[in-house]
Amino acid sequence: MSRAKTPLAALALALASVSACASAPDPEAEAAAQVREAMEAAMQPATQEEIDAANHSDPLTKANFWSKEYAKDAENIDNALTFADALRGIGSTERAIEVLSEVLVLKPNEPRILMPLGRALAANGNQLGAARAFEQTAMLEPDRAEAWAALGTAMDQLENHRGAQVAYEKALAIEPERASTLANYGLSLALTGDLPGAEAKLRQASAVAPGDARIRENLALVLGLQGRFDEMEKTSAGYAPDKVVEQNVELLKQMIEPDHSPDALETAAKITPPVTAEEAPPAEETGLRLKRSGD
Repeated sequence: MSRAKTPLAALALALASVSACASAPDPEAEAAAQVREAMEAAMQPATQEEIDAANHSDPLTKANFWSKEYAKDAENIDNALTFADALRGIGSTERAIEVLSEVLVLKPNEPRILMPLGRALAANGNQLGAARAFEQTAMLEPDRAEAWAALGTAMDQLENHRGAQVAYEKALAIEPERASTLANYGLSLALTGDLPGAEAKLRQASAVAPGDARIRENLALVLGLQGRFDEMEKTSAGYAPDKVVEQNVELLKQMIEPDHSPDALETAAKITPPVTAEEAPPAEETGLRLKRSGD
């Protein structure tokens, strides 16, 4: 081999070596790429098939699924709402309030968040917070009967019955035959001593929802408070055991009789207590007390 060809041969050999090194796989780079791919895949929204499966699963599985979806995109209102609903389904009301409050910071004045937040606050015993959320919703969407009705219920819980009745009026101006609102309006009127007004609203509610035992029992009690015991018995008939109806009528008679002393009233209450869970099924809950309807 000539001296001229030797350097060229050496250069070719060196270039081939560099090329071979460059094409050799880098284990660390490959591992990093796999991690990136896995993370990207994990952050992809669930498919509709996966969502449907999760929504039809048990409450804990559903909550766990939506926890992951919420973590992928905390600003997605639909994810937050569904996750909060799933949390309430497993009794985690406080965590549901946290989730809704967090997304509300990002999207303030959003009725879709305010309504479920109000319901969660009410379920957690914070009636003042619930009233504020419902009022804000009603101000943003004044034609939404649901918001006014929920505000009325929260205000009744706060013992602001007059304010509650104004809210019920607004709800009924939008949806005149909203049975739950009519019933709660009647309850509110009864709490302020307007028994004829309470009776009228409860009769309206009963006409709209004739099969609602809770409305019928509220109506029966309001009739009894007016001393109309025969009507009370007839109204309760078929919605509570006969023995319970008789006990409630007798107890109410003694409660509104002016002759009875507090001691006698206490004794009567012990003898003829309101119906217990063992005496009647939950679906036909009765007892000598007004019962709020779901709104």
